[in-house]
Amino acid sequence: MTAPVDIALTVNGEPVEARVLPRTHLADFLREELGLTGTHTGCEQGVCGACTVRLDGDIVRGCLVLAVQAQGAAVWTIEGLSDTGEIADLQGVFQERNALQCGFCTPGMLIAAQDLLAREPDPSREAIREHLSGNYCRCTGYQAIVDAVETAAKRRREANP
Repeated sequence: MTAPVDIALTVNGEPVEARVLPRTHLADFLREELGLTGTHTGCEQGVCGACTVRLDGDIVRGCLVLAVQAQGAAVWTIEGLSDTGEIADLQGVFQERNALQCGFCTPGMLIAAQDLLAREPDPSREAIREHLSGNYCRCTGYQAIVDAVETAAKRRREANP
């Protein structure tokens, strides 16, 4: 058996020190050790996007990153982005536009949408579809999700001309 490893990272702005097995995935660490259950595990192959988190400013699949790989990194989960208010407008528009149903994909979808809007404040519908293509939703279809992201982008532009 492999011995546990000490890691230190920042999660949602808070320093975290832990002892993990080297094979522990970041998504499992966040859920099981830190209780941040908004990071969902779906396919566990990096395909569905349910485990999407922000790692040092980039979105990654938490099921493909080992917790030890996050040593010294800044990790943001849906809980942290919600608590800071960074995605409050997106959350509101997702609700308004009926872009969520069961909610399983929603955290990853919101993180991916925020990533897109931070990079491109006026994305085309095609750009929205492309950026969210790694996040699967089995309940809503994608029309309402694309509408919600497009609406959030428009409102942000109007608020900050």
